[in-house]
Amino acid sequence: MSDTPYVVGLTGGIGSGKSAAADRFAELGIAIVDTDVIAHQLTAVGGKAIPAIREAFGDAVITPEGALDRKAMRDRAFADPNERRRLEAILHPAIGAESLRQVSAARTPYVMLVVPLLVESGKYRERCHSLCVVDCPVDVQIARVMTRSKLPEDQVRAIMATQASREQRLAAADDVIDNSGDLAALIAQVDRLHEKYLAAARAIA
Repeated sequence: MSDTPYVVGLTGGIGSGKSAAADRFAELGIAIVDTDVIAHQLTAVGGKAIPAIREAFGDAVITPEGALDRKAMRDRAFADPNERRRLEAILHPAIGAESLRQVSAARTPYVMLVVPLLVESGKYRERCHSLCVVDCPVDVQIARVMTRSKLPEDQVRAIMATQASREQRLAAADDVIDNSGDLAALIAQVDRLHEKYLAAARAIA
């Protein structure tokens, strides 16, 4: 058997429905390694990245409880690309190391590696045997994020501008989940892909 688990990279733009797709794969018994979850753990109270963030940016981006003040940091990062790069220089190596550890430790037939900027990051793409993109129209993305996060449209568009375009993601995809419909339609597509990935994982075992 191969010592390397079969890894499916799951990505999609903000508001595309990555989490809903990942939740369904988890219900089917597949290990989910989510870089957003890891980032939240690193920047929560007691998180391993907090000391370095405090040193780099000061107390203004740390809550009284000792976690990252996400709004304060987001405002600074989008106002100044250099600030965003400084934060990424702290977080990205730690996220990469922890995600690799979790993938290696997984004991399911294949592993789902959820990375919002997977297409933009050659490092994560190289780890994946297959790339699955959750897709929906841009106007649907914007509406979902505005409803979910209570952000104004211009801020949602600013976030999207830092990500690969819809066309770039689709061009990189091995598989596409169309999430322009309802949850039942998404689940049906995930279930079909699950069978495909099980077969692919068996082929390299």
